[in-house]
Amino acid sequence: MAAAVERIVVQATSQDKKAIAAKAKKLDLPVSELMRRGAFAYRSDETDKEMAALADAAKKAADRAGSAIDDALDFIAASNKRIAALEARAARKTAK
Repeated sequence: MAAAVERIVVQATSQDKKAIAAKAKKLDLPVSELMRRGAFAYRSDETDKEMAALADAAKKAADRAGSAIDDALDFIAASNKRIAALEARAARKTAK
């Protein structure tokens, strides 16, 4: 692990500072390590909601795309049948 060489100043009330220091002592961690771990572990409810909304939108888009592909394949199959019928008619006319 790379040595920490940058400093981040965090403003806190003296009550918060005491609580953070007590928690760090209880966990046998330096305050800086406790703060780093807390920062990296933080996930807001809003972020979760945004991610859920994006996932829902992606699923809806995938469903629409799948439906459009199915429609296109049905159209192609019908078109191929029409072309085959036209070719069969043309072949019968040239055979006469």
